[in-house]
Amino acid sequence: MPGKDDTFKGISTEHYFKAVLEQAFSENNYFDLILVSGDLAQDPCPDSYQRILNKIKATNTLSICLPGNHDDYKLMLEIFNTDKVSCQKQLFLENWQLICLNSQILGGYEVGRLSKQELLFLEDCLINHPNHHVLIAVHHHCLATQSAWLDTMIIENNEAFLNIITRYPQIKAVTCGHIHQEMDIKMGALRFFGTPSSCFQFTPKSETFSMDKTPPGYRIIKLHPDGLIDTEIRRLLEPIIGLQIDTQGY
Repeated sequence: MPGKDDTFKGISTEHYFKAVLEQAFSENNYFDLILVSGDLAQDPCPDSYQRILNKIKATNTLSICLPGNHDDYKLMLEIFNTDKVSCQKQLFLENWQLICLNSQILGGYEVGRLSKQELLFLEDCLINHPNHHVLIAVHHHCLATQSAWLDTMIIENNEAFLNIITRYPQIKAVTCGHIHQEMDIKMGALRFFGTPSSCFQFTPKSETFSMDKTPPGYRIIKLHPDGLIDTEIRRLLEPIIGLQIDTQGY
C-alpha cells in the first residue's frame, strides 16, 4: 500500500510480506534467488516500491521482480534497478535458464496477455540456449485453476504460449503469481506452479470472488542439474488476523 501503516481488506499486507521473508530465511540459510511474481503494489507509488526494495535488499539475495496487473512496470524498472534486485528478464543458474515474461496489459486490465514481442523473446532464449533446462516465470496463469471468476483473468492467448513451450523439451516448468493459492499441474513432461500470496489467499475452486484465512506463504523451488525439480509450499506459522473475508473483489 502507499503508506507503511495502511491496511487492505483489514490487514497490513506489508507486515505479512516482511514476515514471509523473515520466516523463509529463518528456515533456510541460503537461497540463490528470490522470485517475486507480480502484484507488488495495489496502488503503485515510489514509496511503496522503495519499501519493498529495502526489505528485499536486506536479505542480500539476488532477486527478480515481475510486473502484475496492479503494478506500474515503468516505475518498477526505475526503482528495482540495483545489482541485487531488478526486473531482469533472463538469468542463468548453472545449467538452468530462467526466462521472465511480462503478461501485463496496460490500462488496468486484470486479464493477462503475452505480446508478440514477449513470445519472440521467449523463442529467442530457447533457440539460443538449447542445452539449458528452462524455468519460465510469468504473473498470470496459463492453465485453468477451476475457480470460474479467477479463470476470466487467465493469459488470453494461452494457446499460442502453450504451442511454443510444448515444442521445446528443455522447458521443465512454468511458475506464476496472481492466483493467491497453490497450484501444481502436470501436462506431459511440463509442470505448472502457482504460489500462495504473501498476504491473503483466494479460496480454491470458488465460482465467485472469495478469500479464506489460510496463512500467507511461499514456494521453494529446487532446480537439479539433471532437469528435475523439487518444490514445496511453506506457510507462516502465525495466523492471518483481521482479514475481512466478506468483502467483494478489489
